[in-house]
Amino acid sequence: MYLKFNNGAESLWLPVNPERIGATSAGAYEDVPILNFGEYTVPSAPKTTTYTLSSFFPRDYNASYCNYIDLQRPWDIVKTLLRWQASGKPCRFIVTGTPINVAVTIRTFEYEERAGEPGDVYYTLELKEYAFISLPKKSDAPATKAAAITTSTARPSTKTAPATYTVKSGDTLSKIAARTLGSADKWRAIYDKNKAVIGANPNALKPGTKLVMPS
Repeated sequence: MYLKFNNGAESLWLPVNPERIGATSAGAYEDVPILNFGEYTVPSAPKTTTYTLSSFFPRDYNASYCNYIDLQRPWDIVKTLLRWQASGKPCRFIVTGTPINVAVTIRTFEYEERAGEPGDVYYTLELKEYAFISLPKKSDAPATKAAAITTSTARPSTKTAPATYTVKSGDTLSKIAARTLGSADKWRAIYDKNKAVIGANPNALKPGTKLVMPS
């Protein structure tokens, strides 16, 4: 699960997956009172979806629940999300393997430390789907008609992975996957393809090692 900001220039891969994602989508209807006739239900514009998720940012890596090794400090992640929220600009919420790849705004962000778990930060996020609105130029529509409003959802660009990659100093599999395959969670595909070269420990990368990249 990812949150990306500023057209992907900044990215947060959630280190621990939430147990569930709540999605609320209101029906596209409106109740209208009519004098002497009562209340009638009529169709209205489609409503946007709200996503709710809860998990935590761990201080220390644990292979049983962490998605990757290179963990950011939990309070640094909190500062980043607060900055994104305060900007008023949308983020992109992505859940790989699902149709969820939507622009959202951070409506609420609750976070706390708990007794007995120093350094871990527990959080709840409420994300509301964001509709991009574009108005046509004057020349695109007759002056007698109202300007049309269209919504669009931008998709992230795809990358072509190289056939091989030579390990550099400071590289990790997750960094290599993010740089070459566009997603850090594809590090395991690289490891599975190069177990014989890397060895039993996926963290033991040696500079100069030539890796065969998955297609």
